[in-house]
Amino acid sequence: MEFTKSLVKGKLIKRYKRFFADVKLNKKIVTAHCPNTGSMKGLLDKDNEVYLLPNNNPKRKLKYGLEIIRARRNLVGVNTHFANKIVHHGLKNNLIKELKDNDLIKPEVFFNKETRFDFFLKKKKQKFFVEVKNVTLFRNENTAEFPDAITSRGSKHLLTLIDAIKKGYKAYLIYLVQIQNMKCFKIAKDIDPSYYKNYITARKAGVNFLAYKAKINTHEIIIEKKIKIIS
Repeated sequence: MEFTKSLVKGKLIKRYKRFFADVKLNKKIVTAHCPNTGSMKGLLDKDNEVYLLPNNNPKRKLKYGLEIIRARRNLVGVNTHFANKIVHHGLKNNLIKELKDNDLIKPEVFFNKETRFDFFLKKKKQKFFVEVKNVTLFRNENTAEFPDAITSRGSKHLLTLIDAIKKGYKAYLIYLVQIQNMKCFKIAKDIDPSYYKNYITARKAGVNFLAYKAKINTHEIIIEKKIKIIS
């Protein structure tokens, strides 16, 4: 996924009310849209280097969007709305080796009246549901983690993927690690023990879990390689 315009570098002042971030650009302060409603744990230190996407749409009040934060020397993609676009590009270009050569790739498909998964895939006679989780948390130098806060919605998706298996679908959950230099991934069971419990249940039920790291720079973010999931 390529950025539509050149990103502008600044320094973070603060993020507030979930959707806003004040950033110092040269000698002025601007308010940018923050396209991430999560906790963004570990990313929001004052004076962290950030990269903003300029926006010239006259209908939008905020003229910048927060896209990347440099935290502890690593670039982190924080726009959760781009996670599915990055994975979609990966599926179309066969960058996810477990899900290659699909006959059909359809985003945002309802499984039931309450749950819509990020992708429906079809390959020959086999049908797949795929859910994507964006990962921005790292508490040591080479291990990414999810979630960064309690997520009842995440647990619901795990349990619904189990239901999909019972109805004859193959089920995958992809943890998209938008953090440079990560070598492995794990569930942050201390942050959300219930999610970890449901993760173990889903794994035993046959849900396939994958962690893929993205290549991140100020021009594009694309899937780079698979990383190991550790317990």
